[in-house]
Amino acid sequence: MESARIVGALARYTGDFPLGEDLAQEALAEALVSWAVDGVPAQPVGWLLTVGRRRAIDAFRRRSARDERYALLARGLDEEEPGADALFDPEAIDDDVLALMFISCHPVLAREARIALTLRVVGGLGTAEIAKAFLVPQPTIQARITRAKKALAAADVPFAVPPPEERAARLGSVLQVVYLIFTEGSYASGGSDWIRADLASEARRLARVLVRLAPDPEVSGLLALMELTAARFPARLDAAGRPVLLEDQDRRLWDQSAVRRGRAALAQASAAGRGLGAYGLQASIAECHAVARSVAETDWPRIVALYRALGKLAPSPVIELNRAVAVAMASGPAAGLGVLDAVAAQGGLAESHLLPSIRGELLLRLGRVEEARAELRRAVELCGNAAERAVLQGKLDGAGRV
Repeated sequence: MESARIVGALARYTGDFPLGEDLAQEALAEALVSWAVDGVPAQPVGWLLTVGRRRAIDAFRRRSARDERYALLARGLDEEEPGADALFDPEAIDDDVLALMFISCHPVLAREARIALTLRVVGGLGTAEIAKAFLVPQPTIQARITRAKKALAAADVPFAVPPPEERAARLGSVLQVVYLIFTEGSYASGGSDWIRADLASEARRLARVLVRLAPDPEVSGLLALMELTAARFPARLDAAGRPVLLEDQDRRLWDQSAVRRGRAALAQASAAGRGLGAYGLQASIAECHAVARSVAETDWPRIVALYRALGKLAPSPVIELNRAVAVAMASGPAAGLGVLDAVAAQGGLAESHLLPSIRGELLLRLGRVEEARAELRRAVELCGNAAERAVLQGKLDGAGRV
């Protein structure tokens, strides 16, 4: 729970990000031995920071023959040095967590490396957990993290929250990584589980930290989107763990506390008076679903308008795909199919199961059964998630009885 704060504080103290993480691990190893004998101290975080600082001093002294900068620092260190108290300053430690997030999501890193490093150093997940979450071998994740640290060192990235003039540009990278983690948790791209609640919860935790440490309308918008989306999790799976589609969900199971938190975060984003960004617009769409008593009573024209605005702000074939669904609900399946055909003509989703699955659904509503079956069959072939593939297969089997 405190790993990011401890790693961040030690990285700030030493000025060395990888060393800060190593020191935190060494302090934890010592705690596992010491606390078993002496008991857990009253201030375990302070204990770990003190041990980590002592290990840092030892490391500096050992390196003094190789590195004059460390030698000078080591000679000036003293256990009672007043400046050392900054290591335990709660406000400074909070800044350290923010700095960790900006560093682990630095633009110099590839997207996969940002995700792995963020989950490792900010989320505190082990390489085995990250590998399991993204369905890749553990050595692959370890290699990504190692390469990321080397890339940060080679780029001489300082351990610090970026200055205000750089923060806005870098914040987008941080938000994107947190959003990608949440998306993978909400709709797992592979494996047998449709929802990875652990990943989604971790993303929400990171967003809450970010809202507190870096107040910004888009951060609030992202948190709102996550809360409103996660509110539907309890109804998205049946007792056997099978996916339940939106129109079949028991809305009484939706987490109303998450809905309230999401709407509050969205109100906070709107109160800034700068207009909603991409995450805020998506949160507004999620809010439309959250407040509706049924699919039929959902404000579909408003959702269409929100998707149109979102498409202008952040063009994406997936956004157009979702707009096609909303248009179909607001104006009928033929109108939705027209939007979908335009998406298909662009070719951006040729290898995605989403396009044929939605197209098959709309064709079924129009009574074009054979065309629908061909699309659903294609969707089943392309879908990488076992749970979602079973839903599509069920639709395909049902279409045969029309």
